[in-house]
Amino acid sequence: MARNRSAHTSRIRRDKIRRTLETRTDPISATQLGKDHGVTRQVIVKDIALLRAEGSPIHSTHLGYVLARSLMHRRIFTVCHAPSGIEEELKLIIHHGGAIIDIQIDHPTYGIVIAPIDVTTSDDLNRFIRDFHPTHALANLTAGIHCHTVEAADEQTLDRIERALEEAEYLVKE
Repeated sequence: MARNRSAHTSRIRRDKIRRTLETRTDPISATQLGKDHGVTRQVIVKDIALLRAEGSPIHSTHLGYVLARSLMHRRIFTVCHAPSGIEEELKLIIHHGGAIIDIQIDHPTYGIVIAPIDVTTSDDLNRFIRDFHPTHALANLTAGIHCHTVEAADEQTLDRIERALEEAEYLVKE
């Protein structure tokens, strides 16, 4: 009987975690979720893994967990710039209505390397830039060439982002 009660309590907690993520736009850490639900960080990490296995599109960011926002339209842009251009590049994308999902590089030894960024708002960008160290940029491994998966509400927005990246001379033509 205790095992069934424990499983029921775990299910309720996971439902509450999912609802919390659905109502928030900013990431929340496993530590904070643990405090909110009276369990350890490790219990939350396991709960998140179970929620993902059930199909919840939960992303991990350097600031915590966030539910993926699907704006439906995606495009991958290949760009090139020095680390000093990172903030301007990401600002251009957000300013024109895009959300940066990830960064990808094609490393000669390791192949395709993808890291989530999940920068959707100016606040996300400010946090990303605050915590970012140019020496850690994946693009440093590929002479500044990298790709971003970008989401937007429609294809016209993605077209505007492409034009803005091209005008800033960041876009790499295939």
